[in-house]
Amino acid sequence: MKYFSFKILILCILLPSILYVFSIQLIESHLQNRYLCEIEEIYTGGTQPLFDGTIRLKDAVGNNIDRYLQNSMLISWGIKVRVTVATKSGTLLYPAIIDEKYSSFPFDSTQIAADNYNLLNEGLVVSVDLKVGHNTLFSNSILAFYIFLSVFVLYIYYRAGAKMAEKDDMEKRGEIERLLKLEKNHADSLSFLSHERETLLSEVQVIEKNLENAKQKAGENEEEMIQDIVVLEEKIEKNLGLQDEQQKLIDSLEEKIKDYEREKIKDYEAVQRRFRALYKNVSINKKAVNGFLYLTDDLKIKSEEIIHQINENPQLVSIKRKVFGRKNMEKILEVIFAYKGRLYFRKQKSSKIEILTIGTKNTQTKDLEFLSSL
Repeated sequence: MKYFSFKILILCILLPSILYVFSIQLIESHLQNRYLCEIEEIYTGGTQPLFDGTIRLKDAVGNNIDRYLQNSMLISWGIKVRVTVATKSGTLLYPAIIDEKYSSFPFDSTQIAADNYNLLNEGLVVSVDLKVGHNTLFSNSILAFYIFLSVFVLYIYYRAGAKMAEKDDMEKRGEIERLLKLEKNHADSLSFLSHERETLLSEVQVIEKNLENAKQKAGENEEEMIQDIVVLEEKIEKNLGLQDEQQKLIDSLEEKIKDYEREKIKDYEAVQRRFRALYKNVSINKKAVNGFLYLTDDLKIKSEEIIHQINENPQLVSIKRKVFGRKNMEKILEVIFAYKGRLYFRKQKSSKIEILTIGTKNTQTKDLEFLSSL
């Protein structure tokens, strides 16, 4: 379809991937800052238990951060978060070393409180490293959203192009009808002029003969006869000129018709390539492609819905009746779409579906004749 831009198609294919990559980077940056701020607010918890010596700072930090991460819904969607808490002097508090994590609490609560105070006094540094994993629920949801958006834009563009193509086809059909009528009128005029030319030639011959007879009979009539011949010759030349003009007009009309037929061939090849690219599970007969091109835009959309169903799952297609070909009584199935649309297909030995012809109720007689010849 000449109104369907290849650049728009490439853009709709590439844009989801590009937006997906940039979105992942922006989301990672935003979530990393958000997690850092929220963890900094809760990772130490209340200071009273720390200064009372009832819990070590390492344990408090570990419990608070673990609880925060467990309650984060995004982590279950595939977000990977690595949190590190250390003092400015380099003492690692989180994640806890396995030996330290499961070691028993010191018995002296005063010593624990003193250690907690010293660690807090050194100053704590929290760092968060966040990554959005690929092929996870979160990343796949983002990618699916961009793909849906791209398909929606492509559909809107396709609908606009289809309307323009339908309008163009109507104009072409009207122009062809006008040119055919004009060609017929000029052909009639040419036939009339040819007949008149023959008549005039016959008259010239008669006059010339009469002139010869007149010369023999009377010399005084010679000048008058010559003038008549000159007038008739001028008429002949005029008619020959008109015939040339009519022939040029006919040649021009035939060239325009050939241009329209070449345009139809381009449309046929474009539709055939698109069907082969979109519907891998079906083969489409040339008769079906030609029938598809002569459908209206609404019928084209409805027929493509049926082709799509046949390509994806033929069991879902509603069959109107069965038609049998002559050779081997092969079974052919008929599907009705949009009330007056008709589509015929059959299953091949390779289990692949072959769409034989597409048409309307008006072309059904010719379509059945074609099917009976298979």
